[in-house]
Amino acid sequence: MPEATIGDVRIHYNDVGKGDPLLLIMGYGMPGDAWLGSLPFLQGFRAIYYDNRGTGLSDKPAGPYTIVQMADDAAGLLDHLGIARAHVYGVSMGGMIAQELVLRHSSKVRALVLGCTLCGGEHSKMGEPEVIETLIDVVRSMGRGDPAAWVDRQLPLLFTPEWIAANPAIRDMLIMMAPMLPPTPPETAQNAMAGLFGWTTYDRLPQITAPTLILHGDRDVIIPVENAQVLGTRIPGAEVHIVPGAGHGYPAQDPVGVHQLVTDFLHRH
Repeated sequence: MPEATIGDVRIHYNDVGKGDPLLLIMGYGMPGDAWLGSLPFLQGFRAIYYDNRGTGLSDKPAGPYTIVQMADDAAGLLDHLGIARAHVYGVSMGGMIAQELVLRHSSKVRALVLGCTLCGGEHSKMGEPEVIETLIDVVRSMGRGDPAAWVDRQLPLLFTPEWIAANPAIRDMLIMMAPMLPPTPPETAQNAMAGLFGWTTYDRLPQITAPTLILHGDRDVIIPVENAQVLGTRIPGAEVHIVPGAGHGYPAQDPVGVHQLVTDFLHRH
């Protein structure tokens, strides 16, 4: 089982494929295996994906888990692997970690992809309170109870009602995958959310010099699409691509097109 000890925390990771290194940073409460659906579309890269502290097979120390801590975990993993520079792709909270990573360890980031994320603070906008409460409960209950009931609460957070109705196979696929994901402890839901309070990159975003691609669905109910425009205007030279009709799970709604955008962008840089 590949793992790196970073500070006093063991981080479990996977390292697959050949090519330029690409560090994949997953979002709130989910293990690195949540990237498995993207890997077939990221051929030609050495993909490194891992479990953030508190998730999957990584250590679960006392919280809160700050974005700064998790960015330093990511930097430490690259050091452990002997990778001086990597492309970095983070989604949701993983995109927040990616922002902090490039700001704290700029020499390590060759190009940056930020998916369905925000900058934090007063210049960002979260989903409605009931949506965030459901999200926290979904993470807290991961791996417990009926997988179908868990998936049915998760689906509206990730996809639009129209897309769910038109693509019923997504429910079956997630129900099949759910028992295979290492469960996140209930306390991680609170520890990770607590780490967001007081965090923001808004004033520092103009310091980012790495080429940056921003992706977002225009029907995202967890992190509304306005956040992509904030990032796009604050990060010098950033490219913004809005996926029409897509929710927080935008890659699944157009897997070929979205991942082609990502790989084309990374190959240019």
